[in-house]
Amino acid sequence: MHILITGGTGLIGRQLCKVLLAEGHELTVLSRNPGSVPAKCGAKVHAMAGLDEWQPDQTFEAVINLAGEPIVDARWTAQRKQALWDSRISLTEHLVQRIAAAQHKPGVLLSGSAVGYYGNCGDAELDESAASGKDFAARLCEDWEKAARDAEIFGVRVCLLRTGLVLSRRGGLLGRMLLPFKLGLGARLGDGKQWMSWIHIDDYVAMLLSLLRDVEASGPYNMTAPQPVTNAGFTAALATALHRPAPFIIPAMFLRSCMGERACLLLEGQKVLPKQMELAGYRIIFANLADALHDLLDR
Repeated sequence: MHILITGGTGLIGRQLCKVLLAEGHELTVLSRNPGSVPAKCGAKVHAMAGLDEWQPDQTFEAVINLAGEPIVDARWTAQRKQALWDSRISLTEHLVQRIAAAQHKPGVLLSGSAVGYYGNCGDAELDESAASGKDFAARLCEDWEKAARDAEIFGVRVCLLRTGLVLSRRGGLLGRMLLPFKLGLGARLGDGKQWMSWIHIDDYVAMLLSLLRDVEASGPYNMTAPQPVTNAGFTAALATALHRPAPFIIPAMFLRSCMGERACLLLEGQKVLPKQMELAGYRIIFANLADALHDLLDR
C-alpha cells in the first residue's frame, strides 16, 4: 500500500513510519523540510515538500493526516492561533482538495484531532458521543474534524483520531517531564484534580493500524487508554516509577500568569474513554499507567 503521511517527522509519525516500513508499505511524507525525511522516517521514505506536488494521476491508497503545530509551545497570540488554525484546518482543507482532484481516490483518510475536542468537562466520563466544548482548543478540534469529513463526499472512509497524551520517552509530554522528575523536582499542577487521558505510543500506533485495516471503521475514535488518571495521580505514578519524590506544587495562578490562555491545557482536562476502539475489538496492551511507565522507562 502506498500511504501519504502528513506530520510524519513528528513523535507519532516517526514511530508509525518505522512500523509501516517493516510491514512493507511504500511511504511518502509531507514535510516543510523534505531533506530531513530520510533521516527521521527511514531511508526508503519519499519526501513531499507541498501538497501541490500530489499530481492527479498519482495514487495513494491511504492518507494519514497527523500535521499540526504544537499547541502548548507558545503563547496564544492572535498570530499563534492563526498558525495553529492553518497547520490543522487549512492544511486539511488543502488535503481534501487534492483528494478531490485525484483520479484514483484513497480508500481511507485517518485524520488527527485531540481529546481537547470535548473542552473542560470536570469528572464526567466522555465517550465519542459526547458534545464538543466551546473553548479555543475545542473549536480548533471541531473545525479540524469538519474539514476532514469533507473527504467523505468523494467516497473516502474517514476516521477522526481524538488523541490523548501520547507517552514516549523519545519526546512529547513524558520526554519533557523526565529530567525534572529524575532530579526530584516533580510537581503537580494546580490542585491536581484535572484529568489526563493518556496512551502508550505503541498502543496508539497499533490502534491507528487497526483503523487503517478495518474497512468498516469510520467516524471519531478516542485514542486513549481506558484508565485516565488525574494530574496528581500521574505525578505520583511517574515519581514512583523513577524512585524519586515529587514534593512540589506549581500554583494555578503562576501557570496562568506565565502561559496566558493556553494554561487551560495544563489546568483543565477530560476523562476520556476509548469506547469505539473497544467496540471495534481492539485489545489495549497498556491499560494501566504504572505498566505503561514501567515499559517505557525500562527500555
